[in-house]
Amino acid sequence: MTNPLLELKNITMKFGGVTAIDSLSLHINKNEVVALIGPNGAGKTTAFNVMTGVYTPTEGAVFLDGKTMTSASKGASPDKVTKLGVARTFQNIRLFKKLSVFDNILIGTHMNSKANFLSAMLRLNINEERKNRKESMNLLEMVGLVDLKDEIASSLPYGKQRRLEIARALATKPNILLLDEPAAGMNPQETDELTEFIKKIKKDFTLTVLMIEHHMNMVMEISDRIYVLDFGKLIASGSPSEIQNDKKVINAYLGGGD
Repeated sequence: MTNPLLELKNITMKFGGVTAIDSLSLHINKNEVVALIGPNGAGKTTAFNVMTGVYTPTEGAVFLDGKTMTSASKGASPDKVTKLGVARTFQNIRLFKKLSVFDNILIGTHMNSKANFLSAMLRLNINEERKNRKESMNLLEMVGLVDLKDEIASSLPYGKQRRLEIARALATKPNILLLDEPAAGMNPQETDELTEFIKKIKKDFTLTVLMIEHHMNMVMEISDRIYVLDFGKLIASGSPSEIQNDKKVINAYLGGGD
C-alpha cells in the first residue's frame, strides 16, 4: 500500500452504551474514488462525522497525509479539518438558501481567507476579496452553473442544488472530498448527470473522493474500491466486482441466512 491520503486506524465511536463504529480501519489513496456502503444504520455517516471533526472518536485516530488529524486524545473542529483540505457535503442539502448561487460559492472561498474582522471592516482585504470573487466565477464556469449565478439557491432544481453544494465544497480547495449520499432523492436522469459530474470534477480538480451512496449502479460505475459496513463493523472491502460477489455483503443487504 502506498502512503494513503486519508487513513482511519481502529476507530471506535460509542454513544453511551451503543457502539456505532467498532474498530474501523480503512484508507483512501490519492486520486481514488472510494465508496463506503452498507445498510441503513450501519455507521457510515458516523464515520464521516469522525473524519470531519463533528465527533471525537472514543478510540483510534484519523490520519491525513500521514499526520494525525483527529484522535481519541485530541479532537479537531470541523473548520480546522476543512482548512487542512477535507471538505464534505451532507445527505440533506445544506445551502445558504436565501443567498444567490454566486454568494454560496463566495462563502466557500472565505475558508482560506487571511483577513480578520478588523481588516475586513477597514477594507484592507479588498485585493483578497477581488481574488475570491474571480475564483468564484471561474469555479461556476467549470461546474456549469455560471448562467445561474444570480439565482437564489433555493429556487434551483434539486439536482442543481446538489451540484451547487458540491461546488461550494470545491471552493474551499480540498484535497479530498467526502460526499454523503449525493444521489439521495434524485431521479434516474439526475443520478446519471451527477455520476458524470463527479467524474468530471475528479479529473478537473485532481481530487480524491470518498462517497457514501445507496445507488449501487453509481457506486459500481465510478468507484475504484469499496468498503462495506454492517452494524458498525467492516465486513468487506475490495473492487466493485469483488464486492458484488461477496456473500457477506449480499446477506447484509438482503438479510440472507447461512
